Amino acid sequence: MLEPSVCVIAQGSKEVLLGDSRYRYDSSHYLLATVELPRVSQVLEASSEQPYLALRLELAPTLVSSVLVEAGYASSRDHAEVRAIAVSPLDGNLLDAVVRLVKLLDAPAEAPVLQPLITREIIYRLLLGEQGATPSPGSPGGYTLDIARAVKRLRQDFDQPLRIEQITQELGMSVSGLHHHFKAVTALSPLQFQKRLRLQEARRLMLGEDLDAASAAYRVGYRDASHFNREYKSLFGVPPMRDVQRLREAAQDQAF
Repeated sequence: MLEPSVCVIAQGSKEVLLGDSRYRYDSSHYLLATVELPRVSQVLEASSEQPYLALRLELAPTLVSSVLVEAGYASSRDHAEVRAIAVSPLDGNLLDAVVRLVKLLDAPAEAPVLQPLITREIIYRLLLGEQGATPSPGSPGGYTLDIARAVKRLRQDFDQPLRIEQITQELGMSVSGLHHHFKAVTALSPLQFQKRLRLQEARRLMLGEDLDAASAAYRVGYRDASHFNREYKSLFGVPPMRDVQRLREAAQDQAF
C-alpha cells in the first residue's frame, strides 16, 4: 500500500503502476498520493555506482488539515473527480524545503524543533503547486475523506466478502455514487481494489512466509484455487508459483 505521501527522488527514477495508469518520476518530478492505494512499483534507474536515492514523506491527515485551515484553503465537492495520485515538476521552493528536511539527519539536536516546521512548509508548498487542487487527506470538503474511509474499511476486511451496501450505508452514499467517486479517486472500482489487496497479500505470503498457492489463496479470502490462479495471472502475468520462483531467482541474481 502507498500511504498518503509525497515522494521526491534525489537520484534515479521510479514508476508506479495503479490500475491501467503508469506514473513515472525522477529527480525533476515528485509524486503525490493523497489516499492509501494498492500499487506495484519498480525502480527504473539505479546502479552500484549511482544508487537509487529518494525520500518519501507521509502526510498525516490531521497535519494536512491544520495547514489547510491556516492557509485559508477552501475545498469543495468539485475536487471529487481529481485522481488521488499524480506526478508534477519539482519546483525550486519545494526542493529547497525537502533538502533542508534531509539535512536534519545530520542535526539531531535541531530536528525536534525544525522538522515539524519544515514538514508544514512542504505541505504548504504542495498546496501552492500544480497539484494544489488534488484532494487532500485532511481536506474539510469533497468526497476524498469518504473514499479514504471506504479504503480503510476495505483494507481491514479485504479477506471477507465485499459488502458494498453496508459501506454505502456507513458513508451515507448511494451504491452508484460510491462506485463513481471511488474510481475517480483511486482509478479502481471497490471490487478491483479489494482484488489487488488480496493478490498482493497472497504474493507477500508466498514470498515471505513460503506458503503454497492454495494456502495463500485461502488466507486472503479465495475459496476457489482455480479462480485465484486466473486472477493472479491476470494481474502479474504468470501463475502464482512461477511468479514467486521468478522473483526469487531475480533476487539471487542481484545478490551476486
